[in-house]
Amino acid sequence: MAQVVVERRSIDVIPDEERHGTAFSQFTLWLGANLQITTVVTGALAVVLGGDVVWSLAGLLAGNLLGGAVMALHSAQGPRLGLPQMISSRAQFGVRGAVVPLVLVVVMYTGFFASGSVLAGEAVGELTHLGPVPGIVVFALVTAVTATVGYRVIHALGRVASVVCALAFVYLGLRLLSRADLAHLAHQHHFTPPMFLLAMSLSASWQLAFGPYVADYSRYLPRTTSARATFGWTLAGTVLGAQWSMGFGVLVAATAGAAFTDDQVGYVVGLGGTGLVASVLYFVIALGKLTVNVLNTYGGFMSLVTGISGFRGQRVLSQRGRTAYITGIMIAGTAVALAGRSSFLDSFADFLLFLLTFFTPWSAINLVDYYLLAKERYDLPALSDPDGRYGGWRWDALLVYAVGLAAQFPFLSTGFYTGPLVASLGGADISWIVGLVVPAVLFAVLGSRRALPARPSPAAAGTPGAAARPGPVAD
Repeated sequence: MAQVVVERRSIDVIPDEERHGTAFSQFTLWLGANLQITTVVTGALAVVLGGDVVWSLAGLLAGNLLGGAVMALHSAQGPRLGLPQMISSRAQFGVRGAVVPLVLVVVMYTGFFASGSVLAGEAVGELTHLGPVPGIVVFALVTAVTATVGYRVIHALGRVASVVCALAFVYLGLRLLSRADLAHLAHQHHFTPPMFLLAMSLSASWQLAFGPYVADYSRYLPRTTSARATFGWTLAGTVLGAQWSMGFGVLVAATAGAAFTDDQVGYVVGLGGTGLVASVLYFVIALGKLTVNVLNTYGGFMSLVTGISGFRGQRVLSQRGRTAYITGIMIAGTAVALAGRSSFLDSFADFLLFLLTFFTPWSAINLVDYYLLAKERYDLPALSDPDGRYGGWRWDALLVYAVGLAAQFPFLSTGFYTGPLVASLGGADISWIVGLVVPAVLFAVLGSRRALPARPSPAAAGTPGAAARPGPVAD
């Protein structure tokens, strides 16, 4: 079958005959998506906000491993279901009830689009000599075109970025280490629980924010792809890429101070050199941001279509409709980027930490339902039928989600809100831990009363394309 470069699928099930690739593709995609300047800034925040070097690195690693494991469990759903990630939320929240977390998902990805465009726009502006504002606009246009082409070009971009950005980070790391006083940095290891948990929260929120769209990029893998392989390669790529970039950010913030916080892109490029080297590094920064911003645009588009189609009964989307949705996300994200670029670092810190409040309960509910209650089996046609097995609104899941949100607020600490129990914990923010545990336990209890999908008939099990026909998903 000839390869189709421009993607035709959106929220519909991927038939077996269109499945392709191996689980290793998840490693290159998520490695490339994390080797970029915004991940560096995220790691740097652990030091900027008061942490030391050693325990910031340890906290970031703990958060990347824990958050990355949750994210990789979502990724493993892709080959089995052949659907975008948020479509599966209809099994928990209802075909229409899934719009509640979906609205927040779209806001999140628009925000990530904006924050990514600020840093990438600086790089594009320097590279083209147009300045930061035209740079943001040019970058946004390239992002939208790439997202419109779709799945194949996204994975190709990830493969290129994983190599190019890795080489650049090796070079920048060597340059940084040649300037840094390693003995002095190694002695910065005064452990304080609030700062350790802050570092964990920063990296965990980074990983958990991928959860609502991670299966979008594994859904074309053959149905026979091992769930363990999909999980393992996703986890390896995202943890390696994020910890590498965040660790670099910690060292940069500890050695450069205000020189980095005042101009993140300029400092990193200056660290590498001038002239041709600087131009190459500006290109690498733009490439890294393009990789992840395409994911944010594509994921936001999928989430927006999923939410609207639940009310319209829509199962497929035209190319014109695809372009319109992506253009809308681009315009909204670009407007936010242009409006907020002057206060990027402080706004981004609060934005990242606040995201945890809304997406840890969703992850907990989705994973408990998929792995523990439904046993990895959903009635796929019913996911588009508000009168079917999953109904229009699942009030038990929405109630658990609301309780999960409310349970976090006493423990939440951000620049614009601090919960009443934060001070008694020494300033530590443990809201994301509460947001995982409370809804997981509640939904496991309430959800166990639901009737589980029946096993498929012998004729359907293992039959190519069986999941695209009415009836439960096949093994």
